[in-house]
Amino acid sequence: MKTLHIAGTFGFFSAIGAIALGSGSSKKAASILHGVSLVLILLVGFAMLKKPPAGQYWWMVKLGLWLVLGVTPALAKRKVMPPAAVLTVAVVCGVIAAYLGMAKPF
Repeated sequence: MKTLHIAGTFGFFSAIGAIALGSGSSKKAASILHGVSLVLILLVGFAMLKKPPAGQYWWMVKLGLWLVLGVTPALAKRKVMPPAAVLTVAVVCGVIAAYLGMAKPF
């Protein structure tokens, strides 16, 4: 299970890099990879969780981060943010999500 989750994460970051820095036809393939990776991350994440823990809210924050990561291609495509900023947002959200998954601080 965890391997699929990590594979989805690798796919996601590869897609974000290709969307932010690529051009032309590679962006379409990267957009497909982005969507498939996000679905894989979500489904496998909930499968590993089995049942949302009562009284713990870290998984809700991770779901919010997942939503932010879902809109990053739109930020890059519409040039709302420069590509370097989009990549920085994605990496920071990924690091926060990894911390929340490992530490479960609240």
